[in-house]
Formats: sequence, structure tokens, C-alpha cells
Amino acid sequence: MPPTTRYDRAAIVEAAFEIAKESGLSAISTRHVAKRLGCSVAPIYQNFATVDDLIAAVVERVTAMSGELLAAQTGPNPFENMGKASLAFARDYPALFREIALEPNDHMTPHEQIEDAMAGVMASDPELADWTDAARRRLFLKMRVFQLGLSAMVANGHLPSWMDEKAAEDLLLETGEEIAAGMASTGKDEQ
Repeated sequence: MPPTTRYDRAAIVEAAFEIAKESGLSAISTRHVAKRLGCSVAPIYQNFATVDDLIAAVVERVTAMSGELLAAQTGPNPFENMGKASLAFARDYPALFREIALEPNDHMTPHEQIEDAMAGVMASDPELADWTDAARRRLFLKMRVFQLGLSAMVANGHLPSWMDEKAAEDLLLETGEEIAAGMASTGKDEQ
């Protein structure tokens, strides 16, 4: 009798991540993961009580990977680094980006939580320190709207053919600066 191959939790998560990378989190099923591993569904259920538990483990992997993309950015401020990381995520993982960022789901941190965290970061920025909290939040929303739109264009292959990765990053930074400058000149105290 040939030896039994054992599938540990990490191998199962990796197989599920590969499926998600190609087709999104909604494509993960025990049957699809088992087929990718070349096994029955038994090893999956030995490591995960439900497919939702497996998806949660994949989401943790995606979150860690997103953190690595963010840490790899070398811009001088958090807006630049988050924007560049978003573009990289959309470029490298378009199916995941579309499902996580553009479709209703339980995997994305709610906007209010992200906004609260960013409001604190923005308040410590000397250029924004004298802005009202409402103005900083509005600036963040404007920048997030643009960054999300540009990232969606990247994920869907809708950028003009002449725009490479560097040009997309330059556009992101240029527009962010224009949004901030526009708000500063029209009244940073506006809500």
C-alpha cells in the first residue's frame, strides 16, 4: 500500500489562496481545494470545521500579504504608501481586488474604522494639524475615492496603453496633491 499523503493547514490555505487569486474568495469550496491538492475533502475538514473557516484563513493570508505590500512602499507619507500598495494589490491580484474592494462582503474593514484610524494619522501630519477633524476626514474620503477608482482601472485593465506602473503611481500622487491643495485653498475648515 502506498504511503498516505498528509495535507497540513498551511498547504490547504495555500491551495485555497491560489483559487482565490485566480477567481476570488467566492470560488473557494472544499471540492475545489481538494481537486487542487489531488485529495479528498477529508483533509480539509480535518483542519477546518467549515469552508467559512478556511475562507477566514485565506482572508488572514490576504491581509498579511497586503501588509507586506504596504511595508514595501517607501513613500514619505501614509497616503502615498497606501495608494501605491493598493495599485500593486490591484495589479498583482485583480480577482481578489475586485471581490474584496468592489463587491459587498464581510472581508473588508468598514470605511468608518479605516477613516477613524486615518484621522489619527492625519492629525499628526504637520501640514494637516490645523485642519478640522471633519476636513481631514473629507480629504481622506476624496483621496480614497480616487485611489479606489484608479485601482479598479488597474485591476480591470482599463488604463490607457501608454500608462505603465510608474505613470499610474505618478498620477495617484499628483492627484492626491491636487486634492489636498484644492481643499487647502478653498477652506480646510469646510465640511
